[in-house]
Amino acid sequence: MSKLALWVLTGLTAVTTVFFNVYIFLMTLWNQTGKKDRSPSETIIMALAAADVAYQLMCYAWMTMDQVDSDCQMVGIFYTILLVLISSFKFTIIWDTSFLTFYYSTKLVSTPNHCYTQIQAAILKHATLAVFVIPLLGLATCTPILVVFQLDNRTQWETNDMDCGILLPESTVGRAYDVIFLLLSDVLPGMVMLKCCISISVHLAVHLRHMKASTNGAHPPKLGSEMRVVQMSLALAGNFLIFLAVDLYVNYEVVVKHENSLAIALFITSVYATVTAMLLIYGKKTLWKTMIRDINTCLDAYPCLSCLKLPEQKAPPGSPPKVKK
Repeated sequence: MSKLALWVLTGLTAVTTVFFNVYIFLMTLWNQTGKKDRSPSETIIMALAAADVAYQLMCYAWMTMDQVDSDCQMVGIFYTILLVLISSFKFTIIWDTSFLTFYYSTKLVSTPNHCYTQIQAAILKHATLAVFVIPLLGLATCTPILVVFQLDNRTQWETNDMDCGILLPESTVGRAYDVIFLLLSDVLPGMVMLKCCISISVHLAVHLRHMKASTNGAHPPKLGSEMRVVQMSLALAGNFLIFLAVDLYVNYEVVVKHENSLAIALFITSVYATVTAMLLIYGKKTLWKTMIRDINTCLDAYPCLSCLKLPEQKAPPGSPPKVKK
């Protein structure tokens, strides 16, 4: 796929990413008006939405400059610093998603391990501090790229379709750092999400079995809004695992085979951010219903677009109360 096609596709993805994440951020901020405390989940979601928007803007800025300055005449350090910032925001997005899945797993799953429970409580108590520390850790982790990686001069001389400012781990130290970076930015948060995913799945299976036994199989068990959170958490983990597999493969193509696949990596991360935002909106039922209502209200002004209106589901009478997330 050409870089121009990836630039167009990333632009379309950027629009949806910015729209969904700005909507999440503003609605979460608006709903907190007049309240004293913000829940940890809302704090993490707002941090994740802000990181998604920042990543998307910087990512598209780099891809646009790469298209305009096709011969890379601009100072290479500009592109390099921009790529380092993009990597740090990618680090932030992945860890914020992992942190959010961890939060929901602590709310859904109770553990008899008192020590582990205390550690969970201590982490969630300082959720606001954590969402500020994660971007700083991301920047600190990505900054050594400027020192241990080298400019890809080979690409510059062999092809005109080059990626401006890209650095590659040509030395032994650089390759070792690349492995450590992938472990910290991709594999470790993936392991956290996988552990939380397994815990939630086991909790769901046990809970459904108990509920079915208590009703003697008279009717299928219902979990209300808790089931929505379970679905969102598992979908977030599944979305990340797919992204992880593709991202590691693209990194292999760039580092080992010296392929110009950076634009593909940025596009894949953009798609991941978009899907994550959609899952976050779906997981918060009030936000999902509000967005559908707002979209339908906007479409009411244009009768020719009435076919695009989304169905609004009303809560049936006697439905279980909403679980506070």
